[in-house]
Amino acid sequence: MSKFLFLYFYIFVLILSAQALTLDECIDETLKNHPDIKKLTLNVAQSKSFVDIAKADYMPQINVGAQYNPHNTFVMPQNGQFKTINDDNWQVDASINQKIYDFSKTSLTIKAYEKNENIANISLSDTKALLVYSVKNQYNLALLQTKALESREKDLQTKRELHKQAQALVREGLKTEADATTILSALYIAEDNLAVAKADLHKALTTLSLYMGRKINFDTVLAEGTELQKIQNEDSLLENVLAKNLSLKSSLEEIDKNSFIYDATKAQNYGSIDAIASYTHQNSLNEYDVSLVGVSVKIPIYTGGRISAQTEQARLSKESAKESYNSKKLLIQEEVESLIIDLQRYKHTIKAKESLIESSKASKEIVEARYKEGLSTYIEILDAASTHLYAELGLIEAKFAINKIINQLEYLQGETK
Repeated sequence: MSKFLFLYFYIFVLILSAQALTLDECIDETLKNHPDIKKLTLNVAQSKSFVDIAKADYMPQINVGAQYNPHNTFVMPQNGQFKTINDDNWQVDASINQKIYDFSKTSLTIKAYEKNENIANISLSDTKALLVYSVKNQYNLALLQTKALESREKDLQTKRELHKQAQALVREGLKTEADATTILSALYIAEDNLAVAKADLHKALTTLSLYMGRKINFDTVLAEGTELQKIQNEDSLLENVLAKNLSLKSSLEEIDKNSFIYDATKAQNYGSIDAIASYTHQNSLNEYDVSLVGVSVKIPIYTGGRISAQTEQARLSKESAKESYNSKKLLIQEEVESLIIDLQRYKHTIKAKESLIESSKASKEIVEARYKEGLSTYIEILDAASTHLYAELGLIEAKFAINKIINQLEYLQGETK
């Protein structure tokens, strides 16, 4: 009795010592450690700096300069002749330029850069949503392989028992050696399938650990939420995706950005009005001050076709952004419709597999009982075991496929959790 108590206590300690991991932990660590998130966060900050650069055109531009020439030749008329004098000279100056009006070129440029900042933020959110989608898939894949591993282990144990029974029946003369050999071959195949399932589980956990930035042990216990996810408001699903999809939002921002750039480029044709002021102190033979206060108007008359080419380029970029949005919208509509069709198909698959599991389990029990009495062949018993196994695996895979579809639909709606 004490040996059994010790065994139970040892198993209990092993269960407690095994690592437990939840999906939320995987998502949080991935979003915190993944280099793509860090890179795009820097891109957001970089985009904001461009906005600050554009806003600087609204502020006064102040420059201070100084010049010193240790040797300078001055030419001066004297008595009808020119006389040269060599001397040093220096000057200091300061100037200020304040933009008064540039026909909204600066304000439109600022708006374009603000849109670019919005695009960077959306891109960051989209990458987060994509990583969450990938983590969910890898986590669910690890759960799938864990359950498949359990089914494979049960199948292996069943075939071991069948092989023992076959050997006993051969000794009693109720079965031939071919029966035992065939079941032994099925036993080896079951062992190989179990090894494949273990390798697939290792791959899923390895990929998940790379996302998270830390190692996940093979004995880690994965916490399960609801076994089968469900989607709400299926009727308005397409409408929700088109309204919330981050890629489409980014494309709309891209259209607005290119529209602002187009208008800002056209505004270059009208030039700008600036207030200017300067002060210069000159020491060159004579010492004097020069000051200036006024308004300057700059209108481009001829630029070699540069402004018109830039305007046309901006117009084409705006039109291209519109068509890019329409193209993305069509692809997303096609993807959502296809996912909905697959979702309905897998729902029927689950019902079929559940019914098959019940019937194959009953058939398997009957055939095994008949085999023990020598009334069934090894072919019948292996067929019954295979049908039951693949029904179980088919149900697990169908549930995984539904969860993957729902994860994909959540990603298309910009979900980051």
